[in-house]
Amino acid sequence: MSTSILHAAPPALGWGRRTRLPVAVAAAAGAVVGTLAVVDPNQPGHYPTCPFLALTGFYCPGCGSLRAIHDLAHGDLGGAVARNPMAVMAVAGLLVAYAAWTRRLWRGEPRSWVAPPWLLYLMLGAVVAFWVLRNVPGWTWLSPA
Repeated sequence: MSTSILHAAPPALGWGRRTRLPVAVAAAAGAVVGTLAVVDPNQPGHYPTCPFLALTGFYCPGCGSLRAIHDLAHGDLGGAVARNPMAVMAVAGLLVAYAAWTRRLWRGEPRSWVAPPWLLYLMLGAVVAFWVLRNVPGWTWLSPA
C-alpha cells in the first residue's frame, strides 16, 4: 500500500513557500548572466583558463561556454553558437526545464515525468561525441571561435 514518490500528493505549502526556490534560482542565474554580460570573458585576465585545455591542449565540452553566454546576454545568437553550440542548446533546454518546474511548483502539482535512462545515455553520448569531434582536424567549426 505504498504510493510512488513521483505520484505522491505534494505537501500543502503556501504560495510564498512554493515560489521561494524558483525565485532564488532565477536570481542566482540572473547574477551569473549579469556578471558575464558586464565582465567580458573575451578579455584576458578576467576568468581562469579551462584546466583541461591548459593541461592537454584539447577543448573540453565546456570550452567557450562563458563567451557563448556572454554573447547570448548581448543578443548575439550567431556568436554564441560559434563559441559553443552545445552550451546554447543546454541553455535553451535549461530554460524550458525551469519554466516547467516553476509552473509545476506554483500550481502545487506533483512531478509527473522523469527522464528515462535511454534519454540520459543519449545526452551523455551527444556530449562525448561533441567533445571528441571538436578536437578532430576538419571539425574546427565546433571549436570555440
